[in-house]
Amino acid sequence: MAQEYSFDIVSKINFQEVSNAVHNALKEIRNRFDFKHRRADIIIEKEMLTLIAEDDYRIKSMKDVLEQKMVKRGIPLKAVQYQKIQDGPNQTVKQEILFQMGIPTDKAREIVKLIKKEKFKAQVAIQGDQLRVASIKKDILQEIIAYLRSQDLGIHMQFTNYR
Repeated sequence: MAQEYSFDIVSKINFQEVSNAVHNALKEIRNRFDFKHRRADIIIEKEMLTLIAEDDYRIKSMKDVLEQKMVKRGIPLKAVQYQKIQDGPNQTVKQEILFQMGIPTDKAREIVKLIKKEKFKAQVAIQGDQLRVASIKKDILQEIIAYLRSQDLGIHMQFTNYR
């Protein structure tokens, strides 16, 4: 029987690196002149961040600093989902930041359709919040990875467990 090769398509984020990026961003924000004696904070919750500031302008400035720190830490910005800016307590505004954990079901189906449309000789299986792609030839798997990287699906994808 021929050996079958496979890899997984996942979306995982290292929250320790997110925490480090937040702490670095807070250091920079607290030392900036435009934030002196102003309310500006980033709250880390389980799998979510909340930016709190006095106005929309400061929220956007905080978001820029945070994005720079996340990029330096290797956190993909495609996995970051910004919510609408809302009114907060004590004349502040807040914005929640969510992180993409796993491949959403609709995007997983879209990936399966893309692979089938290109007629790759591979099997694709949706396994919860990840996908497994299997084939008899390694070359086909490498072509699939290159093809998916060239597509802009609007989500963060990692290719792991290649064997």
